[in-house]
Amino acid sequence: MPLVLSLFPGIGLLDQAFEEEGFCVVRGPDPLWGGDIHRFHPEPSRFDGVIGGPPCQAFSRLRFIVEANGYETAPNLIPEYERCIAEAQPAWFVMENVPAAPVPAVPGYIIQHELVSDVWVGGITSRLRRFSFGTRDGRKLQPEIVALHPEPEHSALASGGGRPVPVALGGSGKLKRSHKSALKNYGYKTTDAFREHCRKQGLAPDFDLPPFTVSAKVKAVGNGVPLPMGRAIARAVKAALQAAA
Repeated sequence: MPLVLSLFPGIGLLDQAFEEEGFCVVRGPDPLWGGDIHRFHPEPSRFDGVIGGPPCQAFSRLRFIVEANGYETAPNLIPEYERCIAEAQPAWFVMENVPAAPVPAVPGYIIQHELVSDVWVGGITSRLRRFSFGTRDGRKLQPEIVALHPEPEHSALASGGGRPVPVALGGSGKLKRSHKSALKNYGYKTTDAFREHCRKQGLAPDFDLPPFTVSAKVKAVGNGVPLPMGRAIARAVKAALQAAA
């Protein structure tokens, strides 16, 4: 059974998808559980593969709104992901992030990358992500695309709600008061929003995170990789490894 290290695991949605495909996943540190990637040093040559998605806020299309409203975006932690890969020296790795994020670069690995939408691989949302697949010999990640798929629903958002809220900036570059209210109240971090997030992310109707507040549940589920997307990536990794065997 391949041993896989998960970096930035969050609540483990991508991990679950890989576990379903027969991988044994060990979770690394995550801020959600009080962990700090900066202090983490994986043991060399212990893991067959590494998976994970560093925080994407630094490359999100919404970062300009966040910054204009006086808030800081999360730091770019892709360099920490690259460092952990260089230290762990796995046979392969997969990094998930938004399309605008840079492709990771690690000496000794050839990286192939693919844009994948949730609805292309059996999901129901429009979530689009870049998956970078690093191997020693340049194998390709080729997730299976469904022939027919429905009109996608809006992605589950970590901020709550299920679709973009029209936003306009005032003359000072700050969000107008009316738009602050809209962002706060548009399906924002309620129990209904949590249940809707679970549905969109492919989770079971009774899925729950008992220790979390409703607000934290919505954020944690919205930050995850939709299960249909994760399963497609896990199957694609498995096929790539078997093809090279």
